[in-house]
Amino acid sequence: MLTIFGQKNRFCDGVSRRSFLRIGALGIGASALTLTDVLRAEAGAGTSNSHKAVINIFLGGGPPHQDMWEIKTEAPSEIRGEFKPINTKVTGIQICEVFKQIAARMDKCVVIRSVVGAKGGHDAVQCMSGWPSSSLAAMGGRPSLGATAAKVLGPVDPSVPPFVGLAARTQHMPWSDSGTPGFLGTAYAPFKPDGPGMANLTLKGTSLEQLPDRKKLLASFDKLKREIDANGQIRGMDALTERALNVLTSSKLLEALDVSKEPDRVRERYGDGKPYKFQYDGAPTCNDQLLMARRLVEAGVRVVTLSYGRWDSHGKNFDLVRDHGSKLDQGLSALLDDLDARGMLKDVSIVVWGEFGRTPRINNGAGRDHWPQVSCALLAGGGMKTGQVIGATNRLGEYASQRPVKFEEIHATLYHNLGIDPSRTTILDPTGRPQHVIEAEPLREVL
Repeated sequence: MLTIFGQKNRFCDGVSRRSFLRIGALGIGASALTLTDVLRAEAGAGTSNSHKAVINIFLGGGPPHQDMWEIKTEAPSEIRGEFKPINTKVTGIQICEVFKQIAARMDKCVVIRSVVGAKGGHDAVQCMSGWPSSSLAAMGGRPSLGATAAKVLGPVDPSVPPFVGLAARTQHMPWSDSGTPGFLGTAYAPFKPDGPGMANLTLKGTSLEQLPDRKKLLASFDKLKREIDANGQIRGMDALTERALNVLTSSKLLEALDVSKEPDRVRERYGDGKPYKFQYDGAPTCNDQLLMARRLVEAGVRVVTLSYGRWDSHGKNFDLVRDHGSKLDQGLSALLDDLDARGMLKDVSIVVWGEFGRTPRINNGAGRDHWPQVSCALLAGGGMKTGQVIGATNRLGEYASQRPVKFEEIHATLYHNLGIDPSRTTILDPTGRPQHVIEAEPLREVL
């Protein structure tokens, strides 16, 4: 916490005390860091006039690939399940009947039915970074896409963090991973609205009009700087504290996080995802976060990540898909329409996926168990060639029978869409050795 003292006032109880302003430490990743820590790391990255962005929607728990984008009509009933396929706007492409609104917007989407290479962990690591958790683990692991974008591209706007994680805190913590900074260090972790959320971005107890002396405000930052410098942790923060102040006194980020600013008709289109069902130890189906993601990108964020629902359907798989799927169908369709109407869809890439797929055979509890052999993903926007399907599984949904697609290839595509060449761009690890952001080529089908 940073306490900033103002003028003395005498209260009605007769006690003279100073008014004060408390600016909460911003929740960054797993640690509570000051905003200046983040800005310090971004200082060397510069800024860019372009604004490509990614919204990464993680379906924590492992969504059932054969109950979403590739219904197995020819499989026996113990494999096929309860859902029927429906036609989409693109001739020849069928998806699950639950996703009626996405079906009507299939010309804006790419369905990938053959994602392979899952390591089987109940976590978001591969979806957030494209790398297994074991890669460079001794150095802190590989940076996520958001952390790398923050490092390589820097902020679009000095008052808006380039990387924001909206994942709600889950009992199974790996499902609330917004993407780690890996060996880049915690300064490149996502900005995460902490606890009460926007309250931490509010100048508490005062207003900008009550801050006539900017030097006093900066002096409090300077005291913090001296305390940190005494431990040898940071140097030359004067310009960075100025930038930190810009964020705290700017309404841009605060406005973006406040979805109540949207007209009622817009919020109704997204829905709120309530009531939250099948949540257990996972994330809620919070459709407000999809709307918030659009607002954050519009404000200048480069990468927004969120965790949507709890898809670990060992039991009642079909009830879960009806609930989670219909809510995702509404919110994602509203997001596509929203970005398209604002002329942003060509610049904003959306990816929707989970850590692995589900077993072909339905268990005795009407559920499907873990199946890392193959999974699925949905892409949209980003200037990609949409309105197509990539890959397929065999008749029983057991393995990729056509065009296996690796996690790394999808990340290479997202990097490409951000304007980062995955074949040439490297970042230095702690030993000073250059490391490629990803070791794969973008999906040729969508370029």
